[in-house]
Amino acid sequence: MTFPVVGMVGGGQLARMTHEAGIPLGLRFKLLCETPQDSAAQVVADVVVGDHTDLETLRAFARGCDVITFDHEHVPIEHLRALEADGIAVRPGPGALVHAQDKGVMRARLTELGAPSPRHRIVTGPADVAAFAAEVGGFPVILKTVRGGYDGKGVWFARSEDDAEQPFRAGVPVLAEEKVDFVRELAANIVRSPHGQAVAYPVVESRQVDGVCDTVIAPAPGLSEELSGEAQQLALRIAAELGVVGHLAVELFETADGRILVNELAMRPHNSGHWTQDGAITSQFANHVRAVLDLPLGDPRPRAPWTVMCNVLGGDYPDMYAAYLHCMAHDPQLKIHMYGKDVKPGRKVGHVNTYGDDLDDVLERARHAAGYLRGTITT
Repeated sequence: MTFPVVGMVGGGQLARMTHEAGIPLGLRFKLLCETPQDSAAQVVADVVVGDHTDLETLRAFARGCDVITFDHEHVPIEHLRALEADGIAVRPGPGALVHAQDKGVMRARLTELGAPSPRHRIVTGPADVAAFAAEVGGFPVILKTVRGGYDGKGVWFARSEDDAEQPFRAGVPVLAEEKVDFVRELAANIVRSPHGQAVAYPVVESRQVDGVCDTVIAPAPGLSEELSGEAQQLALRIAAELGVVGHLAVELFETADGRILVNELAMRPHNSGHWTQDGAITSQFANHVRAVLDLPLGDPRPRAPWTVMCNVLGGDYPDMYAAYLHCMAHDPQLKIHMYGKDVKPGRKVGHVNTYGDDLDDVLERARHAAGYLRGTITT
């Protein structure tokens, strides 16, 4: 029996964990990455080192693959259209993926769909930013380069017209958004297959520190069934309207007046779904693989009342091996996921998952483990 070959473009931790989820299914993976030291390249057998922005490299890589999918959104859309014209299955396809690549395109399409979003506009310079700010009630406003930003990069908090100069130095279009009065950030994670089957995970709360995801709580504490269902239905509708195949994360603001607004879209496994590795019956990674191969999707329900994911960031303590020996002994139920990356301050090098019946206990266990691994907690 010949099992499918999944071609994964991008060698980061998302590719590493997606590969791990495909192993029990007997799937074979082929990886296109930047260096042999990339996170996923350390564990995938069939590795091609090459440039994902070069069409001929992509075409050569795709030979022998049953489907092409991604651990990032940076492959040029015109190249993906060329692969589809060659008869290669690309999932998610370029028609969907452009909405995760370009925030301006995303905002325009979500507006067409009537999806609740912050007020926004493409702006051409600091004076235009000031005009936009006047339209939405004044400064401060949020400025984003339409392409390339992540983990707080490519995002500016502009308090005045003078603050608005730096984003334009990159030479790419800039999106201005109103500063939303939100009480917390949420994420609705869904997975959709080519024939339209879809599953929705519980809506989670995502807590950020310095623009980087720090903690995810599943399900979001205190979220009403009505608002949770609204968020899930919104994510499912966006996926269907955009033709998404695979995992879609819809990052949301919950506002002070009880609404939800779409912040960002990601069309790949996402940090807000890492809790599913140990906290859901079928993880986001396993369901992403199933979806891109058009296999029946797995059950997304949680295994425990509460699951907490904390990212492990690099700090001033490089000896994480000794640190996680302590964490394993301290909490035998703890699940540690390391990415095989060199430890650098602020770099995501792993995450931990905890679960149980008591949210305060689950939160404390996750925070202790992540802090001890980073070196900010020493006892």
